[in-house]
Amino acid sequence: MISSNDFRTGVTIELDGSVWRVVEFLHVKPGKGSAFVRTKLKNVQSGSVVERTFRAGETVPQATLEKRAMQHTYKDGEQFVFMDMETFEEIRLNENQIGNRVKYLKEEMEVNVISWDTQVLEVELPNTVVLEVIQADPGVKGDTATGGSKPAIVETGAQIMVPLFISVGEKIKIDTRNDTYLGRE
Repeated sequence: MISSNDFRTGVTIELDGSVWRVVEFLHVKPGKGSAFVRTKLKNVQSGSVVERTFRAGETVPQATLEKRAMQHTYKDGEQFVFMDMETFEEIRLNENQIGNRVKYLKEEMEVNVISWDTQVLEVELPNTVVLEVIQADPGVKGDTATGGSKPAIVETGAQIMVPLFISVGEKIKIDTRNDTYLGRE
C-alpha cells in the first residue's frame, strides 16, 4: 500500500484491476476543508489518461512490477522472440505488446521487459541505439544557409530526420525516447 502523500511521477498503482502510472501530481491544501492530491494517471495497458483526486493520506495498492533483462533473439512471423538472460527461457511478444518502439528493435539487442502478474506491460529499449542508414536522399552542398535536415530510413525500417551530410551506409546514433538523431557512430 502507498499513501497518496507519497505519489511521485512514475509511481505505479493498482486501481480497478489494472495498473496506472502517475504522470502528474499536485498536493492541494485549501484554506477551508481538508487537503487532497490531484493526479493525472496513465493506464499502462491501454494508454488512456484520466484525472483523479485522492484525499490526503488515502492509501491505494502499489503495483509491483517485475523488470527482467532479456535479449531479442529473432522474429518468427509476426512474433518477436525474447530470451531471459538469466534463465534462458523464451517468451514471444507481438507488435502490439511492444508498442511503437518496435521500429528500433533489432536482433541481439538487450532490453528490459516489464511485467505485472505474468502479463507483459512494456518493453523498455536502451535510451540510444546505433543503426545503419539504408536509404537517404543525397545532400546537395549549398542547399541551406543554416544546415537543414532530410528524412533517412535505418536498417530497422524507422524514418529519422538527419542532417544533410548523412549518406547511405553510415551508422548513426538515435535517441529512442524522442526519435532524434544524436550523431555519427
